[in-house]
Amino acid sequence: MTTDWLILLAPLLLVAVLYGAVGHGGASGYLAVMALAGIAPAVMKPTALTLNLAVSLIGTVLFFRAGHFAWRLFWPFAVTSIPFAFLGGRLSLPTPAFKLLLALALGFAALRLLLPAPKTDALRPAPILLVLIFGAVMGLASGLIGVGGGIFLTPLLLLMRWSNTKTAAAVSAPFIFVNSAAGLAGHSASLHHLPSAWPLLALAVIAGGFLGALWGSRNARLSQLRPVLAAVLGIASLKLVIT
Repeated sequence: MTTDWLILLAPLLLVAVLYGAVGHGGASGYLAVMALAGIAPAVMKPTALTLNLAVSLIGTVLFFRAGHFAWRLFWPFAVTSIPFAFLGGRLSLPTPAFKLLLALALGFAALRLLLPAPKTDALRPAPILLVLIFGAVMGLASGLIGVGGGIFLTPLLLLMRWSNTKTAAAVSAPFIFVNSAAGLAGHSASLHHLPSAWPLLALAVIAGGFLGALWGSRNARLSQLRPVLAAVLGIASLKLVIT
């Protein structure tokens, strides 16, 4: 088992770099790598969420120190997402349903990476009631699937013109952290499924996440890397559907 996980260290590190650069913890990427490697669903969810915690915490600190964080935008999403992520973590889905939801989430993330970034020149305030609803929905989905919710929050902030790119990354990082923690708290028994090689995986994604967040909080240009990451997510989504 340890040897199998060692093979995944390099791709997990790369995923952490790419996701860390946009303030994400990388759970959808880790899940994609594990899906391609045929890892059991019971192992995938807690592994992705725990790795997510480490990388999103790094992103939170670095983007905050760079001055991009907006508390007024973060807290309304978090106040409803946290309890619903906890609820989602407590719910146990049958394996076919889990694979289908995960495939849809990975497919959505892949599609979003291939689409051009929306213009955020004319920003507008986020309606509090709408934000609370979106937070609850994203939190529930995060807990069910085993992601932090950044793949949903970042495009939402940009498409609705509630934030620019840097602020979206800075808000997404702590959002992912609290949702990952809540999802794990909702199903703490799943921690028994963590692989024995988890410390090595954590070191790999922490290193990648630090490099990515450092790069992203300053002057990252991800246009050439997005199609590669989208392809990985798309292939993993397809594999989940057909197997």
